[in-house]
Amino acid sequence: MKPSTELFQLIKSLSKSEKRYFKLSSSLQSGEKNYMKLFDAIEVQEEYDEAGLKNKFSNETFIKHLPSEKNHLYSLILKSLRGFYADKSAAAILQEQLRNVELLYDKALYKECSKIIRKAKKMAYDYEKYYFLLDLIDWEKTLVEEEYLRGVFGKDLNKLVEEESVCLERLRNLAEYQMLYSKINYVFRRGGYSRNDEEQAIVDEIANYHLIKGKNTALSTKAATACYYIKGLCASTERNLEATYANFMRVIIIMEKNPLIMKELPKRYVKAINNVMFSYMDQKDWDNCFGMIEKMKGLVKKKGFESLDVQLKLFTFPNNAELLICLTNGKFNKAINTVVPVILKGIEEYDGKINNEEVMLFYYNISRAYFGVGDYKNALKYINLVLNNSETGLREDVYTFARLVNLIIHFELGNYDLLDYTLKSTKRFVTKSLKNYKFETIFLKDFKKLLKNKDVDNLQNLYLDFKNDVIEVLKDPYETAANEYFDFISWLDAKIENKTSEEIIKAKAELNS
Repeated sequence: MKPSTELFQLIKSLSKSEKRYFKLSSSLQSGEKNYMKLFDAIEVQEEYDEAGLKNKFSNETFIKHLPSEKNHLYSLILKSLRGFYADKSAAAILQEQLRNVELLYDKALYKECSKIIRKAKKMAYDYEKYYFLLDLIDWEKTLVEEEYLRGVFGKDLNKLVEEESVCLERLRNLAEYQMLYSKINYVFRRGGYSRNDEEQAIVDEIANYHLIKGKNTALSTKAATACYYIKGLCASTERNLEATYANFMRVIIIMEKNPLIMKELPKRYVKAINNVMFSYMDQKDWDNCFGMIEKMKGLVKKKGFESLDVQLKLFTFPNNAELLICLTNGKFNKAINTVVPVILKGIEEYDGKINNEEVMLFYYNISRAYFGVGDYKNALKYINLVLNNSETGLREDVYTFARLVNLIIHFELGNYDLLDYTLKSTKRFVTKSLKNYKFETIFLKDFKKLLKNKDVDNLQNLYLDFKNDVIEVLKDPYETAANEYFDFISWLDAKIENKTSEEIIKAKAELNS
């Protein structure tokens, strides 16, 4: 059985401050601490090597019980992290306050209990922590009942029951929004845009849901941010740029007016900024686009955004945006020389921490950058990194278009013998997906004609027919998104006009500026 790497991953995820806190708290304990020997040995490993640990501590008794020692160390690290963050999150503070209430109640210190409950309830309301609020109200009811037993009738139990009912309603409301978010996210993650009637039906159902379509349906600030975020995603899947911008901007405004909620939901705030940035990108509003990128970069050292989970987004979002801006404007050399090195360094630095979906998206766009300068070997290298990572559940849209771009790269490299098999493989993949997208079907049909052509004089006509077919299919609202993944028309224009893709795309960008 393969040794578990969970402890190794946990230790490697610790920041310097977290490690320092763990070691300091451990030093306060007396006696021999085998777990610290194990911690230090794992900390210096580049990759987890259990055999190396057993060899290093072969003369130590504890190594005979390595699985239990690993579990013990894992538990101690988690305990240390709870202590480290005890005063840094509302949830941790409220959890601690609830424990204090219980301790004081057991000692019959009811007045002190009430004092803590009042402070904790204010915090729970400020941060909209309704689960904790229910527990606090429950304790408050217990204290009221205790007072009744002692003949004190200063509080109305009915008011607490009413408050509890309001709290439950807000929880149900928020849970319903979370359910809707999961549904729209399913469409978005699978394809980015709705590209058939089935996907559009899901989007329409959500967009017309009473909590989304109605007014003043959100019962809390968190619910309001969820509501507008869902509206933004619905609009984005339909390519409604104006509504996309308006709704995600509302999320940003609400959170900036409620900094405590922003602190509770930092990733939602960052994602909203990213979506507004894409809205500006779609409108070719580069000044505001870069403004949003700088806004994201400015959050890196801001309080409330320190968690690794959020820091990863603050790395992936702005860097992918800068790369896309270069691709859109034909600045491929700038992308390769300035943006790509930063991305590759970050991928290495955050190895195993960035999710595969975002790494795949990076590699896909890096391949496009190399394609833009005519470096097809490097373009192939990075598109292969995408194709070799066909993990279930990752962005199917990116993976599908990577297969189409892969055909074009091999075509440019003159790998015609390989292309015959690759084309058949790609066609099987597209057919198996059962999506019935028109663009992929038309592309594969016309690409096959290019591949089978033996008449050099007829090649230009095939390129023209190919371009006309692509233009025609892109008129379909469901298919317009295809050109977002790769500038197929510019590639065909380059072939028709005997120019480079870089020249064509730069000329188009200047014309649209």
